[in-house]
Amino acid sequence: MRAYRACSRSRSTAPVALVALVVLVTACGGAVPAALDAPADSPSPTEPVSPTSRALAGKVVVLDPGHNGGNAAHPEVINRQVDIITRRKPCNTTGTRTHAGYREHAFTWDVAVRLKPIMEEMGARVVLTRADDQGVGPCITERAAIGNAAGADAVVSIHADGAAPHGRGFHVIMPGLVPGHNDDIIKPSRRLGLAIRNAYRSGTRLPYADYVAKDGLQARTDLGGLNLSKRPAVFLEAGNMNNRRDAAKMSDAAFRERVATSLAAGLKQYLRR
Repeated sequence: MRAYRACSRSRSTAPVALVALVVLVTACGGAVPAALDAPADSPSPTEPVSPTSRALAGKVVVLDPGHNGGNAAHPEVINRQVDIITRRKPCNTTGTRTHAGYREHAFTWDVAVRLKPIMEEMGARVVLTRADDQGVGPCITERAAIGNAAGADAVVSIHADGAAPHGRGFHVIMPGLVPGHNDDIIKPSRRLGLAIRNAYRSGTRLPYADYVAKDGLQARTDLGGLNLSKRPAVFLEAGNMNNRRDAAKMSDAAFRERVATSLAAGLKQYLRR
C-alpha cells in the first residue's frame, strides 16, 4: 500500500474414479472419506460460495480498489492534504509495484472487477469507489464517504503492501478506536476482519504476514478509510509486492481469481450472520 482486468474462472475436473467413489459412498448413506476433505493444515473452513443462491439479497457491499492508474501523473491532486481526524495525510498515493513492474493499482482493480459479479450473483448490491483504472483518486476521504452514503453492510478496501523484500504474507487491517467517531463500527469491523482473514487464508494458501500484525490481523488509527467510515470496514493487504514469492502469485491471473473468490466467501460468511 506504500507510495510507489479480464475475468477468467478456472475449473479442475476430478478424476472419474474419484467422482465414482464419492457417489458410491454418499449413495450408501456414508460420509466422504477424510482423505477427500480439505487438507489437515487448513485454517477454519468457510462456507463455499454458492453464487446462484441469492443469499445476500438486500445487502450492500462497497469495494474500494486502492489507488488509481492516473495518480502518478497528477501529484498536484493526490498530494493535497486531507483531514483523517487523527492527522492530515495526502489525498491518495500511487501505490507500490512488483520488481517486474506490476502495479498495485492494477492488481486491486483486477481483483475488484472479478469480485463484483460474484457478489452480485449472490444478490448483493455492489458499489465501487472508482469507475476504472485510468482515473485520479478519489481521495481517501471521498472513498470513505462513498461507503457511508451507500449504507454499506460491509466495506473492503483492497491493497497490496510494499514492505521489505524478506517479509512475506497477507494481513487484514481493522479500524482502531477513534473515540466519538467510529465507536459503533469497531466490533462489527472485527467480525468482518476475522471472516475475511479466515477465508483469504483458506482460499489462497498465503501465510499470515511475518513482518507486521499478529495472526494476520492489525488495528490502526492512521488510515482515513477506516477512521472516517461509519460502516463496518477493513483493509486487505493481499501480500507483499516486494517479496519475490508473493509478487509471483499476485502477478498471476489465476491467483487473482482465487483472491476474489476467497473474499466473496469471507463476505458471505460475515453478511449472513
